[in-house]
Amino acid sequence: MSAHTQTAEKGQNTTLLCQESYVCSGTDEAIFECDECRSLQCQRCEEELHQPERLRNHERTRIRPGHVPYCDSCKGANGNIMHASMTGSRQIAAVRCQVCKINLCVECQKRTHAGGNRRKHPVTMYHAGKAQEQQEEEGMDEETKRRKMTEKVVSFLLVDETEEIQVRNEEDFIKKLDCSPDQHLKVVSIFGNTGDGKSHTLNHTFFYGREVFKTSPAQESCTVGVWAAYDPVRKVVVIDTEGLLGATVNLSQRTRLLLKVLAISDLVIYRTRADRLHNDLFKFLGDASEAYLKHFTKELKATTARCGLDVPLSTLGPGVIIFHETVYTKLLGSDHPSEVPEKLIQDRFRKLSCFPEAFSSIHYKGTRTYNPPTDFSGLRRAVEQQLENNTTRSPRQPGVIYKALKALSDRFSGEIPDDQMAHSSFFPDEYFTCSSVCLSCGCGCKKSMNHAKEGVPHESKSRCRYSHQYDNRVYTCKACYERGMEVSVVPKTSASTDSPWLGLAKYAWSGYVIECPNCGVVYRSRQYWFGNQDPVNTVVRTEIEHVWPGTDGFLKDNNNAAQRLLDGMNFMAQSVSELSLGPTKAVTSWLTDQIAPAYWRPNSQILSCNKCNMPFKDNDTKHHCRACGEGFCDGCSSKTRPVPERGWGPAPVRVCDNCYENRGIQLDVAELPSDEEGGTLIARKVGEAVQNTLGAVVTAMDIPLGLVKDAARPAYWVPDHEILHCHNCRKEFSIKLSKHHCRACGQGFCDECSHDRRAVPSRGWDHPVRVCFNCNKKPGDL
Repeated sequence: MSAHTQTAEKGQNTTLLCQESYVCSGTDEAIFECDECRSLQCQRCEEELHQPERLRNHERTRIRPGHVPYCDSCKGANGNIMHASMTGSRQIAAVRCQVCKINLCVECQKRTHAGGNRRKHPVTMYHAGKAQEQQEEEGMDEETKRRKMTEKVVSFLLVDETEEIQVRNEEDFIKKLDCSPDQHLKVVSIFGNTGDGKSHTLNHTFFYGREVFKTSPAQESCTVGVWAAYDPVRKVVVIDTEGLLGATVNLSQRTRLLLKVLAISDLVIYRTRADRLHNDLFKFLGDASEAYLKHFTKELKATTARCGLDVPLSTLGPGVIIFHETVYTKLLGSDHPSEVPEKLIQDRFRKLSCFPEAFSSIHYKGTRTYNPPTDFSGLRRAVEQQLENNTTRSPRQPGVIYKALKALSDRFSGEIPDDQMAHSSFFPDEYFTCSSVCLSCGCGCKKSMNHAKEGVPHESKSRCRYSHQYDNRVYTCKACYERGMEVSVVPKTSASTDSPWLGLAKYAWSGYVIECPNCGVVYRSRQYWFGNQDPVNTVVRTEIEHVWPGTDGFLKDNNNAAQRLLDGMNFMAQSVSELSLGPTKAVTSWLTDQIAPAYWRPNSQILSCNKCNMPFKDNDTKHHCRACGEGFCDGCSSKTRPVPERGWGPAPVRVCDNCYENRGIQLDVAELPSDEEGGTLIARKVGEAVQNTLGAVVTAMDIPLGLVKDAARPAYWVPDHEILHCHNCRKEFSIKLSKHHCRACGQGFCDECSHDRRAVPSRGWDHPVRVCFNCNKKPGDL
């Protein structure tokens, strides 16, 4: 009379068999469950068993797929539930005892079959499938269903205390929420002072007291950063925040983080346990409203347009519920029954000159706790009522919520200097505006944080003052200004219409020029022999502009004539060197043979070292031994000694290793040099002296070349001694890796990162010159 085969014990759903075996011998599939017979019955057994008139009125239930019978021990003779006070509902059977022929739940099995001989009774396991679980849920009341839906909810860290988002992307955010990507949600967050029980309030308001958000009796705050969880009952994202007035290192960043959470919320709960409402509550909400309207509304609208969202993110700010718990004092408005608490709240805002226009609504919900625990039912009803209102804040998909938070985090991030914080406000402008300060006048930038990432320049409403250190003057063409145009001009070496060499010649004769794109050359510094006027008094206007950190400054010395000359000479020298390398080798070899002594082997016949037989390459140097006249490499002819028998003395000269070891051998008279050879020997000595002298001169010229380059360097170029590696690829410079300056930004690069050519009119380079990879990507004129 088993109800399952043995595979049921492994957790697999199997066919329920008849437990009566009255007609079918227990082999047919069970079709009915009879509560009074307390068994599962097949079609034939059910008909035979209930033929007697006294059994015809038995209550029988048709079995559905995945059905598991109820526990027989939990039901009395009349079907009454005996353990309702303990279980709260009828219990589903977990096993069937094959000896006792009854179905037992887990508790009844422990109670009736834990000891004695019954412990050895064989049992068959039931496995409740999804259909049975659904059947079980149908028997629950609405409140029990809600509790069951929140049993698996867990919270996760959304943003840490340094404002870093802890979810990788939109998909990771949805996965941690454990909700559908198409589900439309609202966001509920909570604020308040540390220790006021914010996490406890959320646990009891949304999750029936389960500790979804961590609570702790310790003095240290148990909530650091921003935590989130999904409430599947009300379809909301619940956000727990770090408390105000708590001990933290990053006070300003934590305060700014709270406003980011407020900006993405649809409903904000401000939790306070003070017996009387403090001014800090009204000051916080007032400053948050002002900062929201000033900084966040514009950014949220830009995010809506940039991400192509069809849901408005900033029609109005969130609604606010002030949850006020008292112990010894009356609730707000209880002394004035004719006045609603919300009106008293608005009067309090006006007295403190705080205007919460950003919030769509502000409601007051109070509770007085005579004896713990706190009653959260009123707050729960108020929250549910506000969530049902979609007139100002409509539900949206979780991906939209993540994109809004990501956009705000990218825009408003970074450290806030202590000397720029205004402590008179909860949310000063310094928390959300650019922290850059003008180096000349000291005023701050009024743009939003991280605006440089979008290519937006710094801006300040105050006027700047001139500083000789930064020379922050900007020249504009006076003639164009009188025609209603503002065209910037800069002094430079030559006009854009002049060729490089012609421009250098004109510069040497007439000085630098100021050229307007519309009017052409409007000024030359040495146009006349005498009486040349300052351009400021004649052709240009001056304006003073701010000097922001990280910019190129306003160094207007774009006279690059010296560097142009060096570039031209280097190009010519390199070209001549490369083109004349082959002929130079041939001519040098021929001249050496003409002044060589007669006993020297000609260079054209020396193909390898006479000792080690190493073949000579084009760049290898051949050395003649002054004693034997053969050709050797440098390693085999590095010894020196006088060779008076050949006319080399008394000074030591180069000899090969063999002749150095055989220094005692004297030459025959026939081998001594003749008068003609003596003249040739003198010519060779003079040639070596001239060669050594020229080599020293070339070496001496190489040493100050770096000094000449530094002297010719334009003012905006980074000095060579400060450039240790490529500004782009970070490769370290060495003898084999040359440094090159970008004519636009002045930084040092390797050849691979600066091989592009482009005109840089703003720096006085009107013809294509070397620019780096980054400057070449910039649109427009450089």
